[in-house]
Amino acid sequence: MTEGTGTGSLKDRINAEMEQLTASERKIANVVLADYPYGGLETIQELARRTRVSAPSITRFIAKIGCAGYQDFQRQLISELKQRELSPIELKITEAPPEGAHLLTDYTRRLIRQMTYMAENMPQRQFDEVCELIADPSRNVFIIGGRVTDSIAQLLSIHLRQMRSRIYHMPGNPELWPEYVLRMRKQDIVIVFDVRRYQPQLAQLAHLISEQRQSTIVAITDKWMSPVASYARHVFAVPIELETAWDTQVCLVTLVEAIIVRVSEMDWTATRKRIESWDRIRFSLQDALKEGGGTEPDAE
Repeated sequence: MTEGTGTGSLKDRINAEMEQLTASERKIANVVLADYPYGGLETIQELARRTRVSAPSITRFIAKIGCAGYQDFQRQLISELKQRELSPIELKITEAPPEGAHLLTDYTRRLIRQMTYMAENMPQRQFDEVCELIADPSRNVFIIGGRVTDSIAQLLSIHLRQMRSRIYHMPGNPELWPEYVLRMRKQDIVIVFDVRRYQPQLAQLAHLISEQRQSTIVAITDKWMSPVASYARHVFAVPIELETAWDTQVCLVTLVEAIIVRVSEMDWTATRKRIESWDRIRFSLQDALKEGGGTEPDAE
């Protein structure tokens, strides 16, 4: 899924053309996508050797995805790589001014456009499949985010814990990760949030999990694709750009809240029983604290 205001990444364009490609061109596409975007940064001769197709076939493939030649193809890949690492200071240079309205009104309109785009382009079947995996009580679910997105990972963790057991929010300290990785089984789910200015340690974690534990990884990222996506069975590329100095997290939160609602409805009877039991314990602890003269715990 591409972000609403652009023409789409090369990855999106390759996927869009996949059914129209010849067998040889599909080989090229698969090699490039398997290690995107780095798979397209080698020489045309090396790519031909790896795919066992001719250089002219690569040239025809490049033309089909809208590039003026192999050099243009690589230039666009490099541009995408640069976009992955842009800071607010760099984004400020290309910031779009408000469209004749107060900042809050204009900002809200931009958010609405991006959320609408996400809703219209989200692969619904994949969304349902991931929700089914999360709702399966026999599976452990491990959740982790990056420097900014871990707060959204926590939001998902908090709500899922009230619906079912075996939900684990992994801490940010890599020294503590082995305890969680050792619990992972092949049938388990690992949800990783990682948006641009990606964190290399999350990609290293995903690589290790895919090799040693073979759990199903779900990557929630942006259109430039976190390296984590290379190891994920399911990838959600969520819009984060608003043409301001700051990327938005609102679409990430929208996706998470939709997952929460969908998972809760898949077995509402079990969800209701879990919440009722959860609340009985919470309220009894609050009453005990009041009777003992303690302070009431903070609300969630």
